[in-house]
Amino acid sequence: MAASGFDWLRQFLRRLRGVDEKTSNLRRLQREVTQGCYDCCIRCLGAVPYTSLLATLLCYTGVALFCGGGHEALTHTRTFVELYFARDVQDFIVLADFIKYFQYVIYGLASFFFLYGLLLLAEGFYTTSAVKQTFGEFRSTQFGRCISLTFIILTYVLAVIWLVVFGFTAIPVLFFINMESSCHKVNILSETTLFNQQSRVCMDARMYGFLPWNALPGIVCGNTLANICKTPEFYVTYDLYICAFAGAGITLLALFVYVVATTYNYAVLRFLGRKGIRC
Repeated sequence: MAASGFDWLRQFLRRLRGVDEKTSNLRRLQREVTQGCYDCCIRCLGAVPYTSLLATLLCYTGVALFCGGGHEALTHTRTFVELYFARDVQDFIVLADFIKYFQYVIYGLASFFFLYGLLLLAEGFYTTSAVKQTFGEFRSTQFGRCISLTFIILTYVLAVIWLVVFGFTAIPVLFFINMESSCHKVNILSETTLFNQQSRVCMDARMYGFLPWNALPGIVCGNTLANICKTPEFYVTYDLYICAFAGAGITLLALFVYVVATTYNYAVLRFLGRKGIRC
């Protein structure tokens, strides 16, 4: 009886030991799986070209603001100038044609920047050193360095062109800022002076290139100017041009970030190409 009891106890302890071993193996397997998933996530996050991704987000945001605000601002500008600054349609026909054609250009700009942003983001993924450390079978080839150099040149030229666009976008914003300041001055003079001094405060749309110099009247003064500034059309057009100006600035910033990112990627490729390293 005693021997059988000891045998049963020995078998029971052996079974417990087997359960403990299976449990420990299962826990070790779980830790290995968890560690593997963690390492995989870290490698994936490290492979993201954050600079190119930030530039792409900035580019899309800026282009959306510029194209959307600019398109609507041009539409309101046509109505605004036609109502208050031009009497003859012939005086306004040049600006009307410019607005019509530039709105088509805006559609093309939106499509171009969408595709170009995707290309630069893909180039950033391809040339990021973190990606190449993760996938060691890639080499720095002459073709890859040529593509990176091409993107550097194109982005730099595009940034210079967009700097000019940014400057031209500031012209209507400056016009509306000066117009708002003149309206404020008219209101002050009308309340503080007995004479009709506010009639000397004027805004001339011809000075900003909206109308030719022979356009009539082309200029608005005094209380008429103050009444224009109270219209919803004035504030809507003003806000839309500010939106377009901000979008142009954000896009310009994105292009400069792109230049920095592509230059760094090219430098990495060139260095690794000289060393002949599997990157």
